[in-house]
Parts: sequence; structure tokens; C-alpha cells
Amino acid sequence: MSSFKNADAGVIVDQLIKTIQKERDYLSEIDGKIGDGDHGINMNKGFTMCEKKLEGTTYNLSEGLTTLGETLLEDIGGSMGPLYGMLFDEMAQACEDEEEITADVFAEMITASVEGIQDISPAQVGDKSLLDTLIPAKEAFVEAKEAGKDFAECLDAMNAAAEKGWQSTKDLVAKIGRASRLGERSRGVLDAGATSCYFIITTIGSTAKSLL
Repeated sequence: MSSFKNADAGVIVDQLIKTIQKERDYLSEIDGKIGDGDHGINMNKGFTMCEKKLEGTTYNLSEGLTTLGETLLEDIGGSMGPLYGMLFDEMAQACEDEEEITADVFAEMITASVEGIQDISPAQVGDKSLLDTLIPAKEAFVEAKEAGKDFAECLDAMNAAAEKGWQSTKDLVAKIGRASRLGERSRGVLDAGATSCYFIITTIGSTAKSLL
């Protein structure tokens, strides 16, 4: 199939919650090397709060993403709450009126997520941030779609680019956030935000592919 139903895709949000809960300790371990060490704790707190809000309700993809975005914006601290809140809120708005999630709709969703974050963050690719994962993932999806690849192939390209972008942060010097104070000492460690973004993008990609 070349699409999946918005109504059936709340499972993507369910899988995002499970992924962040599973990776909580790893995210905090990475963050502890050049940051506060609380990234996994904060992310887990926000995603678990969202899980409780959604418990016992029926929701489609856009509704689940809206709840997740609002929870992260309002209920978790640090710099990542607003960034990920914006990411999920923009994704939700891009698909809220769509019954079918096609490759074209998904391209709008991931493009909107990048633009939303860029509206509130000065970070660029190469600054050692979540955008080092997100922007290559978005570009890979859009390029594959424009090359005529089917939806599943576009998602595969997105996930591969997300992994490559995430791994690239190990060799970068942080130019933004708390880690930027470390200068050269921030090199040699993966960025925590790029890591959580890798888990988020690849979970979305693999779960979306399973719905096709």
C-alpha cells in the first residue's frame, strides 16, 4: 500500500512512548558525558505523562501527536521540552485534516517539524544538536519521494539518514547549549538530543512502514 489511515496510526505514538521509556537510562548516560545527565529522565517523564493522558482513550495519529506535543511543551523542563513539543505539534497540524497518510502528507509532516524547530532554535546542521539527525532524515525522505521511490523506500531512506546524522555528532564540537562551553572537550561523544531524535525518527519510520 502507498498510505495508511490516520485513524489507525495512533500506534505510532504508543511506540514512541515505549521507545523513550526503554532508552531512558541510555539517554541520561550519554547526556551525562557532556551535559546535565537528565535528558533521559526528562524525556521519560514527558512521554510517560502523555501515556497517562491517552490511557483509556481512542485517538488517531494527529490527536496522539497533539497530546504528546502539548505535554512536552507544558510539562517538562530544560531546552528539549519546547523543541520536541514543537516537533510533534507541527507534525500533528500537518496531518490533522488528512484521513490517509501518504508519502506527500508525511513529507509535509517532517518538513513542518524541521521548520518549527528552526523557528525557535538558532541551531544548524553541524552544531551538535538534534537537527544533525532531523534535517538529514527530512532531506532523505523528500529526495527519495521526489526520485519516485515508494513510501516504504522513503521511510527506509529517512531512517538510514537519521542514523548517519546521529552518528556524525560524535565527531562534532558543540556550538549550542550547555555542552558548547566545553569546546573541544565535547568532541568524541554523541549528542544526547541527536540520540533521542534518532530513536524518535526511526521509531516513527519503522512503525509507519509496518502500517503500509
